[in-house]
Amino acid sequence: MNNEKIISILNQKLTLEKIYATGDSNHIKIIAVGDIFKGMNQVKRQQIIYSPLINMIIEKKIHAVSITTYTIEEWKKNKKNLS
Repeated sequence: MNNEKIISILNQKLTLEKIYATGDSNHIKIIAVGDIFKGMNQVKRQQIIYSPLINMIIEKKIHAVSITTYTIEEWKKNKKNLS
């Protein structure tokens, strides 16, 4: 499963400001940014990202996923720390 396909699937199913996917089919790292995550705990945020990808995970097209999520405000604050 390539990263562009994962980004495309997530963009089709979710309203996100930004989405990044890196890695290979053994381990994908996803960073998702959007106000869709406002007021949600980390578990709920991850469930939202997993949902559109679940069939690929079950079919073992994706082995492991690491997910980091931010609201737009959180991203603006944390992006400075990532530089």
